[in-house]
Amino acid sequence: MEDGFNEARALRIAEIVTEFHSLQSRIAEYSPNHSPDEYFEEGYEILRQCRAEAQAVLVAPYPTEPSDVSSVSDDSEKRQLQRIILDASARRFQSKKIYLRAVAAVRWSNARNAILQSGKPLQQQAVLLQQATANLHTELAAVTDTRIFNEFWQTDAEAGYWLQEDPPLATILDWLRAYPA
Repeated sequence: MEDGFNEARALRIAEIVTEFHSLQSRIAEYSPNHSPDEYFEEGYEILRQCRAEAQAVLVAPYPTEPSDVSSVSDDSEKRQLQRIILDASARRFQSKKIYLRAVAAVRWSNARNAILQSGKPLQQQAVLLQQATANLHTELAAVTDTRIFNEFWQTDAEAGYWLQEDPPLATILDWLRAYPA
């Protein structure tokens, strides 16, 4: 049965996908820039991992479901649009989580570079380097599912977006478990 909201659903998909694309673009800008002997430093490993995860989210196929091609109706269009909203929301959620981790790693890298000033680590810099790593761990611990979901909800509501069919956090997490990137 036609409910008149398919146009709103399609617009919502465009809004979510636009933000997803923006997050992916920002993640792609972050590139580990380090010497070979720093390759295994924690922050650089995290940054490489974030780039790989972002790429995996980007290329993950849309999970299709068997459909009855004989019944092309407004109701089947509604269900398909709702499914796309869920998939797009999950990808945006994953990308935001990756982005926040990447930002933390870049901050760590910037702090490390400021401490080392293009030189090798010295004994008197150990405390400062440990503090930079501790700050990294604090930032990573603050990247929670609830935080990300609430930030999206707040910014989307403030922007006046149509949120009536945005999936709740539990549904997004279920989707991600069912269709990992």
